[in-house]
Amino acid sequence: MIASRTAKWHFAFVFVAISFVSPVAADEASLIGHWPLVNNSEDHSGNGNHGESHNVSFDPSGGAPGQGGAASFDGRTSLVTVASSESLQLGKDEFSIALWVHTAEKLDDVLGDLLSNYSGETRRGFNLSIQNYSGVTSSQSNDRHLHFGIDTGQEVPEWTDHGQLGKAMMIFGMAVYQGQLFAGTCEAGEQESGHVFRYDGETWIDCGSPDRCNAVSSLAVYDGKLYVGVSKYRLRGSSLAESTNENLGGTVYRYDGDNQWVNCGKLKDTEAINGMVVYRGRLYAGSLYAPAGFFRYEGGATWASCGTPAGKRVESLTVYNGDLYATGYDEGAVYRYDGEYWHRAGTIEGATQTYGFATYRGELYVSEWPNAKVFRRGGGQQWLSAGRLGEEKETMPLMVYNGKLYGGTLPLAEVYRYDEPNWTKVGRVDHTPDVRYRRAWTMAVYRGRLFVGALPSGHIHSTEIGRNVTYDYALPSGWVHVAAVRAADELRLYVNGQLVAASSKFEGDEYDLTNDEQLKIGFGANDYLNGRLKDVRLYLGTLAAEEIKQLAGH
Repeated sequence: MIASRTAKWHFAFVFVAISFVSPVAADEASLIGHWPLVNNSEDHSGNGNHGESHNVSFDPSGGAPGQGGAASFDGRTSLVTVASSESLQLGKDEFSIALWVHTAEKLDDVLGDLLSNYSGETRRGFNLSIQNYSGVTSSQSNDRHLHFGIDTGQEVPEWTDHGQLGKAMMIFGMAVYQGQLFAGTCEAGEQESGHVFRYDGETWIDCGSPDRCNAVSSLAVYDGKLYVGVSKYRLRGSSLAESTNENLGGTVYRYDGDNQWVNCGKLKDTEAINGMVVYRGRLYAGSLYAPAGFFRYEGGATWASCGTPAGKRVESLTVYNGDLYATGYDEGAVYRYDGEYWHRAGTIEGATQTYGFATYRGELYVSEWPNAKVFRRGGGQQWLSAGRLGEEKETMPLMVYNGKLYGGTLPLAEVYRYDEPNWTKVGRVDHTPDVRYRRAWTMAVYRGRLFVGALPSGHIHSTEIGRNVTYDYALPSGWVHVAAVRAADELRLYVNGQLVAASSKFEGDEYDLTNDEQLKIGFGANDYLNGRLKDVRLYLGTLAAEEIKQLAGH
């Protein structure tokens, strides 16, 4: 039974229906917020939790089939805020979210958040988002993956060591694809080449070497397939003995399953590939070493040169607010590509190289060498310091995970969390003795956990901060029904009425989500939503599977 009930609860909701259990009977979910988003942002639950819309467009005829209208969110400034109230306070109770969301097939921006009620200061609340992460550091780690997480500011648990992948010295890139985590390695021996491994949550499986060179350096999902770029990586750049494998890279391969790799062409005059990204429905790749090169995939084995900014190398690649952005190793700068021309997007103070990107709370962040600082883009070409990660020298991957921004470093391979205005150390992922540099080089979110790959141990570590559940398959474009449930001892995700993922078990009494923050629809820790929403529902209590199917039209 789905009931409407006026009660003293406080919560925020976006494109999802949430249900809380106590004090509602276990077999009944009480509607505490309902925002149809057809003509306005008013609450239809009877609890008076009316929203305030900010640059949201309402279209009475633009909803899902048979579902009426919808609200459009522009990915830049659009959101709906709902003031904190007693009826929306979730506390330790069970709750459910349900909503319809529409996303485009071809993207030029981060997809962003659906619904959030989260305090960055206390790390207390919940986050529901679509992960679309690129520029981490050389890979597109997550592609359209649903994430639902809760947190109460608890200490970070011990990191799990998932071991060395084969003979890897470096985990160069990671990407989640078809429910599994894929990782590319760099190996050092004369007869040793870079491998791709896949992880199903229990076991690492060797998917072979696409090429004879020493590294698989970049991974990205494009047109429903996993693509990897290969390199001859110069290990002396990490103050290690140079690889004796003399085979050059620069080729991109497509994974067709069962250790089958299809050659998709070599980038002209390129011996190593550092970044790949999908932008406006096309796959792009850039060279790691001189000569500078930036290319667009034309199908088959053909790549078209798209030039570079004043002959500078473009490295890590990401998309943000309509453009493709790149870091660089030739100078401490950031570059912007509009689909036709390159533009200089600013210089980072004190930096001689720039490394990775993340979009955090709607703004673009970049990492750098040699001060291990992170910078946030301001107006025009201005970049503002967001602080330094400990006493490290270099910051590489940046990743938003369960409401907060994380970064990895060199020379100690440490991981930090951004607790504005400072960075808090939350772990170290490489303890190799007697080396100059250790890198926490790449990150990905998989099965609700934050994964980090390291150099020179070639190990991967992971941890879970708060409680999280992810759907590790690409969310389809077009209209999709999403539901997220906080039950007594686990989190659940539903897509189009079907249960698709559940978290590990936990003690519900340990997670009190009470805070004074607004409920935000179409915004959160990642970005403003780039898409449409309708029929956003928040419940106290757990919606039954059959009730979710009804809401999804099944």
